[in-house]
This record gives sequence, C-alpha cells and structure tokens, in this order.
Amino acid sequence: MKVLKFGGTSVGSADAIRKVESILAAYVEKQKSGLIVVCSAMGGVTNELVGILALAERGNTGYKNQLDELEVRHFQAVRELMEPMNLGGVLADIKVIFNEMEDLLAGICLLQEVTAKSSDMILSFGERLSSRMLFHYLSRKSSDISLLDPLKIIRCDSRYTRNEVDMEWSQSLALEHKEKLSPITICPGFIASNEKGELVTLGRGGSDYTAALLANFYNAEVLEIWTDVDGLMTADPRIVPRAHVIHDLSYEEALELSHFGAKVIYPPSIHPAMVRDIPILIKNTFKPEAPGTRITRQYEDQAAIRGISTIKEICLLNLRGSGMVGIPRFSFRLFETLSQHHINVVMITQASSEHTICVGIESKDKEVAEQSINKTFDHEIAIGKLQPVEVEDNMSILALVGNNMKDQVGVSGQLFTVLGRNGVSIKAIAQGASERNISVVIHRRDLVKAVNVAHESFFTEEVKRINLFVVGVGHVGKALLRQIQKQQTYLVEKHLIELKVIAIANSKKCVFNTDGTGIDLSQWSTTLEQGEPQEIARFIEKMADMNLRNSVFLDVTANRKIATSYPEVLRKSIAIATPNKIAATQPQEKYDELKKLQRRYRTQYLYETNVCAGLPVISTIADLIKSGDRIHRIEAVLSGTLNFLFNTYDGSQPFSSIVRRAMDEGYAEPDPRLDLSGEDVRRKILILSRESGYHLEMEQIAYTPFVPKSCMDAPAVDVFFNELDKHEDHFKALVTKAKSSGKRIRYVAKMDNGQANTQLEFVDETHPFYHLEGSDNIVLFHTDRYAKQPLVIKGAGAGAEVTASGIFADIMRIAATN
Repeated sequence: MKVLKFGGTSVGSADAIRKVESILAAYVEKQKSGLIVVCSAMGGVTNELVGILALAERGNTGYKNQLDELEVRHFQAVRELMEPMNLGGVLADIKVIFNEMEDLLAGICLLQEVTAKSSDMILSFGERLSSRMLFHYLSRKSSDISLLDPLKIIRCDSRYTRNEVDMEWSQSLALEHKEKLSPITICPGFIASNEKGELVTLGRGGSDYTAALLANFYNAEVLEIWTDVDGLMTADPRIVPRAHVIHDLSYEEALELSHFGAKVIYPPSIHPAMVRDIPILIKNTFKPEAPGTRITRQYEDQAAIRGISTIKEICLLNLRGSGMVGIPRFSFRLFETLSQHHINVVMITQASSEHTICVGIESKDKEVAEQSINKTFDHEIAIGKLQPVEVEDNMSILALVGNNMKDQVGVSGQLFTVLGRNGVSIKAIAQGASERNISVVIHRRDLVKAVNVAHESFFTEEVKRINLFVVGVGHVGKALLRQIQKQQTYLVEKHLIELKVIAIANSKKCVFNTDGTGIDLSQWSTTLEQGEPQEIARFIEKMADMNLRNSVFLDVTANRKIATSYPEVLRKSIAIATPNKIAATQPQEKYDELKKLQRRYRTQYLYETNVCAGLPVISTIADLIKSGDRIHRIEAVLSGTLNFLFNTYDGSQPFSSIVRRAMDEGYAEPDPRLDLSGEDVRRKILILSRESGYHLEMEQIAYTPFVPKSCMDAPAVDVFFNELDKHEDHFKALVTKAKSSGKRIRYVAKMDNGQANTQLEFVDETHPFYHLEGSDNIVLFHTDRYAKQPLVIKGAGAGAEVTASGIFADIMRIAATN
C-alpha cells in the first residue's frame, strides 16, 4: 500500500485536479496493492475560512459575501471537471456542505461567540469539500474508489485545536477498516475525532499528519507528499534564487529543517513514518517527472550541511541578574510561565556563569511573554536581584542542518567567519548535543544576506555573487565596466563568480538596480542619464540599506570627499577597491584608522592601483612583510604620465603638444598639473613607505619641481598650456642636457629607511631606469633578502585599461576572500 497526500495547490483548481488524476492513473497501472489519497483544502481556502469565522464572530454579516465567493469557486471547479450528466448530483452534494456551513456561521454571528468546537467544525470544511470533489471526479470512470471518513479511524483527546492522537486506539480502528478500503481510497486530511466521536482538527500541517498516521497504521510501502515544489530545498528559494533540491535526507535532518521553517513538510508528519522506517517522498504535482526528495533512515552522502532553514519572526527574551546564580528551580519557573501562556520556546541559551538566560520565541508572543515573566519574578526584580526582562525584537533564526556536522571540523567557524565578513552580527547561538543543528539569531534586516552568503559558503559548487557599487565613470571607470561586461559569462562558467553591478554614479547622477538582476552594462550610460541626483552620503546610505551580501564599493575617482567617506563604508562591512590615492595619503592616524576598521569589521580596503596601475606592487610589499622580510630602500619611477612625456618629447614638437597627447591617450589627468607637479609621485612613494612599515607624512617628502612656477600657478588649464608654450626653451634645455651626456630624463622617487624624496634625474644606460619604454613604471626593492640585487617590478604604469585591470584584480581578491 502507498499513501499519497496532495496539498492545497495540487487540488487548487480543475486543472490541478486533472493532474492528480493522471498521477493516480499511472500508479494504478503499476500498483498491485491499494492507494490511500489524502487531500488538503483547495489552496488558500483554510485562510479564507479563518477570515470568514472572524467576521462572523464580530457579528459582521459581510462573512456571507466571502462565503458566497468560496461557494462559487468550488462550484466553478466542479463545472469544469464534471460532465453534464453527473453535474447536478455533485453540485447538490457540495451544496449540502455549504448549507451546513451557513447554518453554523449564522449561529456564530448571532451569538458573536466562537467556541473551540465550532471553530474546528468551520475550519474542517475545506478538506471535506476538496476530498468530495476529487472523489466524484475519479468515480466517473471507476467504481473502485471510496471515500474514507477519518473521524472513524483517527481518535484524539478532547482538546480542540491542540489534539493528541491516541495511537493505539486509532491503529486498532484503522485495522478494523482495512477490509473496507478500495483500490483507491480518498480521505480528507486535517480532521479527526475525540473520545466522543466529535470532530476535531489536527492543527498546522494536519493533512500531512493525517497521511503520515495512515501510513503508520497500515505500514505503507511509502508516504508521498505531493506539493507545488520539486522537493525540500537547500534554502528558501524565495531568499536564495540558486537554492536546489536536496535529493536525500534523513528523518532527523528533515525534522530539523521542518522545525525551522521549511514548510514543505511539517514536523508531526515525520515521526509516524520514522518509527516504521517508511520512506517519505516529496514530489511536485506539476512536474511529476522530477525525482523529488527522499527521506529515509540513512543515505550515502558525506556533505556536512544538507540545508539552511530560517524562522523570520523571532524575538529574544533576556533575563539577567545576580539572583539567578545557583538558585534552584529558576529555569523551571521561567519555562513554566511560558508554558502556562502557551508560548513555544524556539531556542535557549544560557551563560555558564548562570548570570543570564536567553530564550527565543515567536514575535507574536512577545507582549504576553514580557508581562508574564516580569510578573513571575516581580519580587526578585523589586529587590534588585533581577533586571526586568529585556526584549529584543525584529530578529530571525538561521539554522544549518546536517547529520555529518559532528564529523566535520570547523563548521561553526566557517559560518561565523562568513557572516562576520558581511557585517552580520550574531545575537545568540545554540547547538544541540547531537551536533545536527547550529542555530544563530541575527537581525531580521540581515536575513537575506546571511542566508545567501551561508549558502554560497557551504554549497561550494554554487556561484558566488559579488555586488558592485561603482562611483566614477571617467576613462578608467568606463574601461572597468567594459571589462566586467566582457568577463561576466566567463567568470560564472569557469570560476563560479557572478559579478553584478548594482549601482553606478558620476559627479551628477546615480542609478541603483533594486530587483537583483544588476544594471545592464550594454546600456549603462543611457540608464545613468535617467538616474537621480548624486550625493555621496546618500549613495553610501542607500548602498548600506540594500544590505546585499559580498558588497564592494568601487571608487574610481580622485575625489577627496568620497575618499574621506571610506570609514563609514568599512563600518558597514562593505569592501572597498579604489585607485583614489587620497585616503591612503591622509595623515598617518587616518591611514591607521582605515587599517583598523577593515580588521574590526572583517572587510577589505584594497588600493593596488594607487601606485602603479595594474602592477602588483602593494601586494608584493605585503607578502614580503608577512614573510618576515624588511624593506630598507625603494627606488622607483612611479608616474606613467611623466615617463611617457620624457620618452616622447625630443624637442621637435612643443612640450605642450606632448602633454595634450598624454591627455588624449588617457595617461594624464584632465588637469595635467596634477601629474607635472610631482604631487602624484609624492603620494605614491608615501603609500609605498607606509606599506613598508614606516610612519611618514606628505610634508616630510622632499621634492624638486621641474616645471616653472608660473605654469603651475596658472588659474586654469588653458592658461597653463599658454604658459608651457612660453617656457618651451626650458624643456628643450632639459632634453639637450640629457642627449649631450648620453642620458635619459626620469622623474624618480626614493625612500631610504623612512626618508623619502622625489626629483628629476638624468640616468645613463647602466641604470635600470634608462630602458623604460612608453609609460612603463619600475620599482626596485632593497630588502634583507634582496640585498645584493633588488627585487624589480616593471611594466605598464598608466592608462585606463591597465588601471581598470588592476581594480578588477582587487575585485577578484575580495571575491576569493569572501
């Protein structure tokens, strides 16, 4: 025998009921023993009955309109299912049930009172209606179908709405009815009877429970739960779009997942099957070919985590005080109080000092819990031994579930690390002695982010999503967006990394994508034109409010106001990648603060492109220092712009025209004075010195200008170029001097044991700087290990594409760490 339960969506329409028929027909062809088919109410009907009942209780006759709508819905389904010759009799049968409901509700409305008995009776009508509809529909083709009344089999105590099934009595009744079962027996779920034979309901998930009880009583071959999803998922697919079906689960794992919010199957339904080792199969009515989820005693799979489940609406009750320490029956009094008020405790934690105890309950019970606990301990609170109960609302629970956790080292650490890196604060932790469940309480606002990062971390074949917020779309910003667009598909297919640009901003406008799909990079400029006014404080606030996992703030500007906003970004546990040198060249204490903030909030502040575009200079310093080496001296050509100018200018064309060319080719800033002043190089050597462990300020770096003062003091860029033309002889003299001595001009930065300077130098062909081409940069590190021959890093040091590639590399480092 097999027991099949069909949920509300599976019998929610005429089309759905036809699918149920096709599923049963396929079984009948193969099945030698009988089928018991348990029905839920049509989808949404039980909730509608709750609403109708509430109106009637208030004496509001508006319940009649809703009841009429419910009747029309059922009649419409019957008309679509039944042939004309059978239609009248079936409609009459359904009408009888609605007449009974009308009479009950009329009495309730008149008295404006609902008893537990009448409530159970009204709520039972959904299953009674759906089962009769299915019975009549299947009976039109076969006489081997019967309708089973569960009141004659499933017996409970007399507590309405909260009923305990008498298993021994019920099983004896079931065996008495065994001979009366047909090849296909239809049974309404959710309802049973008490000792007096009166109707009661089995509570939340009652139809699943009915099916599980019948499977237990008749020792079924399998219990199948047919619903509208492919099976139990690794996480709620409404929260985690990449959640997938769990093909095998143990009974214990299924219990844990169902207790923590997985609504595909309800906890009471598992135990009756588990005690008889009856496999439970979760199947999709609308995709019967899908394999579904199989729940058994054991399976072959060594994965530590089987699924992630959540409870969204939780509050914490914290009771603390010296009066708790060593006092017998304290916990008993607390839990007795909660029990007396029918408040379910979801999780419990208590410090080993016994100074505090924390319990998690459903948010709907918080007011009653707070009042009742304070009343129970009013004496202890009055004399100062206890503090009044502290309520922390707007919480959620995230639970990792898996049988193999007990054999896997580091599961808790992995969870806490990935949550910490995404700025998710853990308010409470609980782990059962069986080590099958690790539960953490977090703020509700962090739930979506937390579940997604946990899912990405534990289901390692999943694509990891990185959410990018880009500020600055000049030459480098545009190049970066092109590179991201080009690599998106490749990164997903080859590296399981999904880059999504969530926001883009320039100095005037910004645009955010709020539906999770990311901005279409093929037309980002058009989208940005339609954006809202940009202001960096509002941009950061909105980025933080979106609270997305693995968020990265990309500052592709040279803006001081944005750079000074980095502490606020890091405090939100949002990573930063930037070519903006201003933040790293602020006073030493500001630089040190950024380093501390990234450690404290477990995030990253990466600025590899601050110095040599895409060259791995800062990361090399970090590797040297971490491995125990010490950097004594640095010699470098750090300006790709200046190197391009001196490699290109030979006196045959005005120096100003070479500067304009550098701007056109993306080597120079829009205001080239930033490059020609040498300030950019001073900033770079300052960063390299600080990264090497030396405390240094900008004003401590000596420098010798090579551009006439009148040029640098020009009030505007066009005036600056006029001044350059006036001083052409000055630049020709520099070139002539270099050529006459067989040397080349280089703008050199040096650091020697914490003393730094920048200046123009003439180097001969024996010097490593002599052969630098185009806009190349070069850095020489003299260290303890590289004492005789320096460590040399050389390559392109300017240009939009190489700088963008360096930012892209920082994004990949963040992705790898997260």
